[in-house]
Amino acid sequence: MAHLLMVESWVGSMSRLLPRAIREAGHEFTFLTRDLHHYLRSAPEGTAHPLLAARHVLTTETNDTDALPAFVERAHEALRFDGVITSCDYYLGTAARIAGRLGLPGPTPDAVDNACRKDATRRVLAEAGLPGPRFAVCADWAEVAAAAHDLGYPLVFKPVDLCAGMFVRRVDDEAALADAFRALAAFPVNARGQHREPVVLLEELLRGPEVSVETVSHDGAVHVVGVTDKTLGGAPAFIETGHMFPAALDAADTEAAEETARRALKALGLDGVVAHTEIKLTADGPRVVEVNPRPAGNRITELVRHVTGIDLAGACVDVALGREPDLRRRATGLTSAAIGFLVPDEPGVLAAVEGADAVRTADGLLELRLADPGRTVRAADDNNEYLGHVMAGDARGLAARDRVASLLAQLRPRVVTR
Repeated sequence: MAHLLMVESWVGSMSRLLPRAIREAGHEFTFLTRDLHHYLRSAPEGTAHPLLAARHVLTTETNDTDALPAFVERAHEALRFDGVITSCDYYLGTAARIAGRLGLPGPTPDAVDNACRKDATRRVLAEAGLPGPRFAVCADWAEVAAAAHDLGYPLVFKPVDLCAGMFVRRVDDEAALADAFRALAAFPVNARGQHREPVVLLEELLRGPEVSVETVSHDGAVHVVGVTDKTLGGAPAFIETGHMFPAALDAADTEAAEETARRALKALGLDGVVAHTEIKLTADGPRVVEVNPRPAGNRITELVRHVTGIDLAGACVDVALGREPDLRRRATGLTSAAIGFLVPDEPGVLAAVEGADAVRTADGLLELRLADPGRTVRAADDNNEYLGHVMAGDARGLAARDRVASLLAQLRPRVVTR
């Protein structure tokens, strides 16, 4: 039995999947957080949050990078950790630094920091010779406006250190660029109380389908588990509306996406991580969108598990302990699995999601999760406002996406405006 230190977590599915993987492997964990109530608020009423299955819950200011190392060293002396883990992007670098400080397995902090900072990723990949979009990193409005003029519209406007598509926008002219700049400037602190880096990344708009490559890196080798496709909506935002695993690609595009992900991970120096690398398949070849040194969100790990039997949350636990991950494929009875999200387009209060009873009994359904009535609804402009999802599988081919689309069409959220 091993003992892991979990430093913060997302509050979505990974906050449940990682504790499950730790438990099923026969290990235990201590949970370290600055605000336990942040997680308790996300637990369904009447149930205990899986993070409370921790052997210990420690509370300290996890954003205090000066005091945190000494606190963790004292905890390690008393509790003895074998690995450090997190699912939250905002603490991936912190976890890597703690592992290094304690002499435990893990990726190098510099590699994680460069992957988590979108501007640093662009620079590292460009220096390594990976083709990418033309880009500029800007510190103020004058630089932003000048860089946009030089790059030419349309552009993608991005913060360098936020997640879930927050404030990422397509901009087609200077007026839209100014709106995006003002909106981001009004958000100086992220949801975990960390001050955002006040710089902007502008990128040439990449055209083509987007996929992600799911990988596990261990002992210097990158293992590709597969390629997932993605659908986007909510323009000018980039909201993920669905995914399917495996992606419906020909062999050449699949190989090109996989090789691009391998090159990106090697360029960044990422090892000892489960990674989710997003790639655009452009007419000029694959181009990296971003590299995430943690398991995929939006239940993609579950799509992979339903099709291949590979548990990427379990692999994340293995590599955090410095152990060889179990990546053996197993027969599951499914050849594809897909997920689609209910994305609200108007604000108000959710009264009901009609049509759910019929969907619950549908053939091929793997999951149906819906927001409870009474929830306050905001018109979505990122990936944080879903009203639920449908997941379905196909045993004979790549029809899972079509099955999900037909089930989603039966769901009718009824939002009451105030």
